[in-house]
Amino acid sequence: MASKRFVTALNTQIGGGAKVSVQSMLNRPAEDIEGSVRQAKELEAAGCEIIRAAVPNREAVALIATLKENVSVPIVADIHFNYKLALESIAAGVDKIRINPGNIGDDSRVKAVADACKANGIPIRIGVNSGSLEKHILAKYGHPTAQALCDSALYHASLLEKFDFADIVLSMKSSDVKTMVQAYRLAAERCDYPLHLGVTEAGTRCMGIIKSAVGIGALLVDGIGDTIRVSLTDDPVEEVYAAKDILKSLDMGDKGVRFVSCPTCGRTKIDLIALANEAEKRLRGCTKAITVAVMGCVVNGPGEAREADIGIAGGDKEGLIFKKGEIIAKVAEEQLIDRLLEEIEKL
Repeated sequence: MASKRFVTALNTQIGGGAKVSVQSMLNRPAEDIEGSVRQAKELEAAGCEIIRAAVPNREAVALIATLKENVSVPIVADIHFNYKLALESIAAGVDKIRINPGNIGDDSRVKAVADACKANGIPIRIGVNSGSLEKHILAKYGHPTAQALCDSALYHASLLEKFDFADIVLSMKSSDVKTMVQAYRLAAERCDYPLHLGVTEAGTRCMGIIKSAVGIGALLVDGIGDTIRVSLTDDPVEEVYAAKDILKSLDMGDKGVRFVSCPTCGRTKIDLIALANEAEKRLRGCTKAITVAVMGCVVNGPGEAREADIGIAGGDKEGLIFKKGEIIAKVAEEQLIDRLLEEIEKL
């Protein structure tokens, strides 16, 4: 179930009934400040609501302040092992920390990070995955099971709870979709911390989107999950588009076009595949909450897509423009997309 507890990173609430937020991560080298800022701006423009940046060394801390000056969405510092980098990122104005308390040393170090985050109103995401499980947990379960992932996340949370810190988000990612889904379901039963969903190392664009849609989508349908990241071996902007499409497919997105198109058949007389791809590309930046249909024939098109706000249905080198199933114009094939966009502008 979506978490009743919530945390706030800058201007974004995670959990507590807030809408599911979309995250991505910069993939420029941390020392490439200019390139990282440019990419962060691209992510924000695409609709990314939380941006994570790796902070592998002290030099990379400088990126945090620069990002804060250039984008308005929350910035997360991704830190492994070095608790001092967390403290320096907090001092630099970061909005959220991603760190596993069990990996940063003794209680004094955990307390230092917890106290600094509490003093500055900064939440911590604990992120475990199949390759980061503790030896004692692996020894218990033998391999990275769903229960092992859940146990690991709650173990790390307990290290923060000792110091009265509870502004925590949990993630339990696996590259195996079924393991990932089961781990989050277990966590949802055992705690009420907000959950960050994702399939780690999901793959290149095609397979990565499929695995992410299956895993993230299955959990969201069950009411589990508060923020998501689609991990792709691709431009991070594509992660944002994919995440937004997953949310829109579940009527959980709050902006943008919901796009439907038919698979074509023997009745199709126009190049529907090219038309659909062109329509999707040109509507990518549209923020109107509408459903747009691209259908292959005039026989079934307006009828099957009657619920669409607007759409096109192909004929023989021409097509129809329709609104809510009602035909409003007949247009030559080469003019269909331009006319479609003109009508969308009027909506």
